[in-house]
Amino acid sequence: MPEASERGDGATPEHESPALPGSGPGNGDLTARLWLTLIPIVVILTLDIATKAWVMNTFQMYEQTPVIGDFFRFTYTHNRGAAFGLDIGEHSRIFFLILSLIALGVLGAIYRGTPSSDRLRILAISLVSAGALGNIWDRIRLEAGVVDFLDFGIGTSRFPIFNIADSAVTVGAVLLLISFWLEGRREREMAAAAAEATPK
Repeated sequence: MPEASERGDGATPEHESPALPGSGPGNGDLTARLWLTLIPIVVILTLDIATKAWVMNTFQMYEQTPVIGDFFRFTYTHNRGAAFGLDIGEHSRIFFLILSLIALGVLGAIYRGTPSSDRLRILAISLVSAGALGNIWDRIRLEAGVVDFLDFGIGTSRFPIFNIADSAVTVGAVLLLISFWLEGRREREMAAAAAEATPK
């Protein structure tokens, strides 16, 4: 007597379980991809918006408040340019707003082409995107530009003032470079292995 699966009548053999929607070997990777995308973006955006609002409501423009002596202090300022005070002049705010939107489009294309198993690259893209969105929001809503307030240095030798979004962009960019380097190394190793396996 033929098995139910051979009859083509849609019945399922007793020893088999019907497939569930969303089940499969890649479902765990897809879930991890979702969390690695949403959690960094939500956390970074929340921290960035909250800290900038706190600074604007607490300090006067250019006010400096020591946190760890002179080494780390809060210094409230605005930046029309890019991260860490990079400014190209009068139209910096609009220029870097457009540039940030283009960068988000490029990141989106990289994200779509990234397999769910490459969690490092997904995390990196999420961090950079979250930071870019935080600063884009400032450029849209504030004529003065992005709110900066994290001030590190010794005496007059100081790092450019930055914010949470800038930090996320920097960390994410470093992780993204590492992920591309690792990918390149894997490809070189595979090419070397294939060359060794090829009969001479």
